Formats: sequence, structure tokens, C-alpha cells
Amino acid sequence: MTLREVFKSWVEHYFSDEEAVILLVLLVLGFAVVILFGRMLAPFLTALVIAFLLQGGVNALTRRGVPHLLAVTLVFLGFIGVLLALAFILMPLIWNQLVGLVQETPRIVASGQRWLDDVQERYPNLVTPDQVQEWIAVAGRELTQFGQRALTMSLASLGNVLALIIYLVLVPILVFFLLKDREQLVEFTLSLLPQQRSLMTRIWQEMDTQIANYVRGKFVEIIIVGTVSFFTFAFFGLPYAALLAVLVGFSVLVPYIGAAVATLPVAAVAGFHFGMSEQFLYVLIAYGVIQALDGNVLVPILFSEAVNLHPVSIIVAVLFFGGVWGFWGIFFAIPLATLLKALVYAWPRGIKQHQAEEARAAESADH
Repeated sequence: MTLREVFKSWVEHYFSDEEAVILLVLLVLGFAVVILFGRMLAPFLTALVIAFLLQGGVNALTRRGVPHLLAVTLVFLGFIGVLLALAFILMPLIWNQLVGLVQETPRIVASGQRWLDDVQERYPNLVTPDQVQEWIAVAGRELTQFGQRALTMSLASLGNVLALIIYLVLVPILVFFLLKDREQLVEFTLSLLPQQRSLMTRIWQEMDTQIANYVRGKFVEIIIVGTVSFFTFAFFGLPYAALLAVLVGFSVLVPYIGAAVATLPVAAVAGFHFGMSEQFLYVLIAYGVIQALDGNVLVPILFSEAVNLHPVSIIVAVLFFGGVWGFWGIFFAIPLATLLKALVYAWPRGIKQHQAEEARAAESADH
């Protein structure tokens, strides 16, 4: 079989159905719009994600007999309350701790230098003075670059403030109308699709539960892990507890890699604050217990309906989509990988099922 015949057979297998071609065009257009206009549409995409998260609360209230508009209003007011609490309580606390950490950086560097000198004296064959000086020089360059980036961010603060104001005004408005007019928006979207959409329906049915379970479950996981980490760090008297807790909470977005990355700042702050003491060991043990409970108890409970993906697939998805779309790419890496998996499994079966249905319909018409 020639290469041309192989390619022709592949095209006939996957694109012999009109719906498959339309689905491919829609997927390409969707990815192109996000890549090219993602920054411009960021408020809408953010509102779409938040509305998706809040829709579960609206559904729960309507199932209990609450009118739809009242349910939307109650859930939206709860969302605004959480947003105000974050803006006026959590964010100032995190900002103050971040400023304190930057101001204390020279002392931390000096403490690290003393620790390296002590290690070099104890193990002269393992660590040489030249290596110590090289590490200190590297740390100095990194701190200098960090200061330059901070200065650049401060110079561009006006644009950042304007963007924040736009988000604070547009996103809540969009969220409210996405929740209020959900049925009309869904009907309008479906009206743009072809009448025969068995393949799209199959893929959506396979994806709907997984996406809802993952997005809402990941949101709950971030809140639980971050809150438990904050109270744990505060109990041990660890400085910058809120800042580290936020870092640990968001680290669950990146499976396997996030936990390892978050360990470094936690261990560094604990080491500089407590030294190599029992208290330092207790902090690391408590942090390890949090990670173990998250991976072995919380994740199985929250993601019981998630599609199983191979760890290699998850890591590749995080690297690729995170590189393309940044934070949101990391957040949606697993749902997007699940979408690709659903496409691979549903596409040929959907086409064959549609063809079988047409054949049965033709046979019925003949009889």
C-alpha cells in the first residue's frame, strides 16, 4: 500500500462524515480564536469559567424549588461577597507579606551565605570555596533580575490598575448574565450547529461530567489545601503563612510538579526562620502530611468521576497548554487532555454509529 493510499484511507476513516469535518473546523476555529484573541477576550473567558463554577449552586437551589432568577441572585451575591472578602482581607495580607519578604531578602541571603560557609568548613571535600562564591553570585544575579522585573511592573502599574478595574466591572456583569440567560445562550449556540450532531453530542456527553467534576473539584481542592496549609503554618509560627499557603494551594493545579515546586519555598522559609532544628523538621513533616492527604484522600473524593489519564499525558498537557495560555492553560490542561482523549475514542465510533443509523433508517424506508 502506497503512502497516498494510506493517507486516503485515514481521511476516509475519520472525515467521511460531514459532521466530522464540521467538528474539525469548529475545533480549529476555537483554538485559533483563543490563541489570537485570548488576551482581548480574557474578561469573557474568565466570566465563563466563573459562571461554570457557580452553575452547580444555581442547579442545587432550583432543584429545591427556588425560582431560577432568585437562585441566580443568591449565588451571584455569594460570589460578590467572596470577591469582596478576597479584595479587602486576603489580598492586602498577601501583599504585606510579599513586601516584608522582599525587604528581608538581604538578611535571608546573608543567612544562606553563613550556612554555605558552615557546610564548606564541615565538608571541605564536598563543597569548595569557589562553588560557594559561584552560588552566591548566581543568587545575586537572580535577585537583581527580580528587582528589575518588580521595577518594570511598578512602572506599568497604571495599565495594570486599569486592567484590574475593567475586570472588576466587566467580569461580575458577564457572570450574572451568563447565569441568568444560560438557557437562551445555549439554545442560540445550538442553533448555529448542524441539525445532525450525533458525534458532537457523544463527545459532549463524555466531556460534560469530567469537565464539571474537574473544574469545580479543583476549585474546592485549592480552597481546602490553601486553608489547611495557612492554619498549619500559623500554628508553627512560620512567617509569611498566608503567602506560602496561597502558593501551596495553587500548586495543586500542576499535578506532581506543583507539589515539588511548592516544597522549595516552604523549606527555605522554615529553614531560615527555625534553622536546622526540630521545629524545622516538624514543619516539613506537617507539610508532607498535607500533601499525602491531598493526593490519597482529597483527590480521590473530589475527582471520583474524572477520566483516568496517564501521568505522562498529564505532564505533557501541562507543559504544552501552560506554554500556550499561561495560568489558564495550566488550569485547563487536564480537561483539554480529556477532550483530546474523548475525541480520539469517540470520533471513529461516532462516525460508524451515525452511518449505521442511516443504514437502518434506509432499510426501514425500503420496507
